Amino acid sequence: MRKRLSNQQQGFSLLEGLVAVAIIMIVMGMAMLNFGTVLPNYKANSAMDQLLYQMRSARERAIAHRIEVQVQFVGTNQIKMTEIWTVGTPPAPVTVTFEGGAQFMTFASVPDTPMAFGNAGPICFAGGTTPPPIMKFTTNGSFIDGGNTLVNGTVFLGIPGGRPSTARAITILGATGRVRPYHYDGTAWQE
Repeated sequence: MRKRLSNQQQGFSLLEGLVAVAIIMIVMGMAMLNFGTVLPNYKANSAMDQLLYQMRSARERAIAHRIEVQVQFVGTNQIKMTEIWTVGTPPAPVTVTFEGGAQFMTFASVPDTPMAFGNAGPICFAGGTTPPPIMKFTTNGSFIDGGNTLVNGTVFLGIPGGRPSTARAITILGATGRVRPYHYDGTAWQE
């Protein structure tokens, strides 16, 4: 025997369906607005991770293989590492281009990192606005310039046209070669 459904049990009304669609659209709109700030931060984090990995890798290669590894900042978004061998044929230099449009840059409203190595330019070593032409990690892991002087410095990254919250930085302590990452949260640098 079949039971008949009453009118109240036959489904959703048009008004209920429209309300459900409106709620879904509002939630999607909020997600899209949030996505506009998440994507630039993701790109900035990706570039900082690339730079951090390359710098730490260069230091580790210098120590492990007892060679010097020269670091050069090329253009607005590349880093080049060259192993300096005294005997034999060294491998080809490694050049890395940052993904996602990140570049070496500073934001006027963003202060220096807590290490206070300076922010006169996007690549600030030894207090200068341009990096020394030769910088390298030594066999003991320290970071020096072409005159064998220990250099401390900061490399600033960001997304052009982006918010200051896309500011990223790494600092290098010359005596130990220690590389530390920082991100700007809109009010202060966080490690």
